[in-house]
Amino acid sequence: MNDAHTQSGRAARRPAGPGAVLAALAAAQFTVMLATSIVNVALPQIRAGVGLSDGGTTWVVNSYGLAFGALLLAGGRVADLLGRRRVLLAGLALFALASLAAGLATSSGVLIAARAVQGAGAAAIAPAALALAMGLFPPGPGRGRALGVWGAVSGAGGAGGVLLGGVLTQAWGWPWIFHSVALGSALVLAAAAVLVPRDAGRDAGREAAGRFDLLGTATVTLALTCLVWGLTTARGAGWTDSGVLSSLGASAVLLAAFHRIELRRPNALLPPRLFGTGRVAAGNLLMALLGSVWIALFFFLPLYQQQVLGSSPLATGAGQLPLAAANMLGAVLAPRIARRLGATTTVTAALLTEAAGLLWLSRMSADGSYLTDVLGPSILVGLGLSIAFVQLTALAVDGVPKQDAGLAGGLVNTTRQVGGAIGLAALATLAGSVTAGAAGHQPPLEALTAGYRTAFAVSAAVLLATALLALLLTRRTPPVGSPRPIRSEQEAPS
Repeated sequence: MNDAHTQSGRAARRPAGPGAVLAALAAAQFTVMLATSIVNVALPQIRAGVGLSDGGTTWVVNSYGLAFGALLLAGGRVADLLGRRRVLLAGLALFALASLAAGLATSSGVLIAARAVQGAGAAAIAPAALALAMGLFPPGPGRGRALGVWGAVSGAGGAGGVLLGGVLTQAWGWPWIFHSVALGSALVLAAAAVLVPRDAGRDAGREAAGRFDLLGTATVTLALTCLVWGLTTARGAGWTDSGVLSSLGASAVLLAAFHRIELRRPNALLPPRLFGTGRVAAGNLLMALLGSVWIALFFFLPLYQQQVLGSSPLATGAGQLPLAAANMLGAVLAPRIARRLGATTTVTAALLTEAAGLLWLSRMSADGSYLTDVLGPSILVGLGLSIAFVQLTALAVDGVPKQDAGLAGGLVNTTRQVGGAIGLAALATLAGSVTAGAAGHQPPLEALTAGYRTAFAVSAAVLLATALLALLLTRRTPPVGSPRPIRSEQEAPS
């Protein structure tokens, strides 16, 4: 009888399978991406609800992105040192509490501060979750499928945030966009606590990583904070504003100081071994360029639907469903396409597909409609975006030493987030300038549309240049010491 009870207890304690663990980790990534876009549709209601100024309304979005982008590298390294599961759970708890505080906020200061704390929680969640997910599967088809899931939930989180934000704002009011994120985060926290196993080899990873590079971490975090602050402030204040120029200048000085610090420290935050395969640098550069148009897409498209086409928040959110569906389909197909065509061809074709969709959007008109101006290009953009994301994530983490997996996850998220901040600041300024120039001789809706068209056209040009770079860089990144070409090496994990 005792043996039977012992065997039953062991069965009850049997670890969850990789699929269940991946589902919990993907849910954490989905929550992070959801919080990035869920406020976009509700900004007019939030502004009225807590008495925000124009600048304050912008910082409801910017405070989250600022903390998220600035702390990702630190979050990734802390996850490597203290344990990825531990950091993931702490990040989810902080994220849930900050989301609840944002929903309960009655003043602009509390709301913006809560959004910043949300971003700090997200900076812990994203790299830890990605490192744990990659640790579940060795390089091969299994990892490729896992990255497909990762790409699907990342894209679906961005599009789903617009949909859910519209539904909740119209049905129950803007606080529920934050309450829903808080509830979802709590559920994901519970699932991760039950399903995600303790880090395998955590002590070995800590020993290999050495002491925490506090000086380097503080320097690069401050540098990224100044960079993202300057870029986001430039959208409203202009590029010649003294505060913007000072912030960007300080960022350049701090990044130069960070480079010198890292050359002299044995426990560097960005150790040379991280770039030993030749793939990490290429993957992150391309991801930064992709991110520069990714975040801007989910900013401009809802604005066009609401301000020009006159769609309600609910209709605007529902209009993102085809993009989300195409995104998930592309992410699922990405590993199969890569195995058939090779990574270089796949990522180049994906970027060109997304560029074609953005060129189509650049032909939108002020008297257009959702069916003629948004639906078709959204599907092309969703397919290209997801396939490119999966391939570039695989490139940026492929061959990275185990003890640096969290840092590699933090780095690829950082480049996407900072690239997004740069792209959004530049494109928003450009669109605003075009609209202001057209306002004197065109009706208001025509002037707005002219600005949006320009933003989408420039985004397409950026992706065309990115596709050319991908064609060159991914063919020139064989792993150090490996005789195998990049194509065969990339096909397996992707």
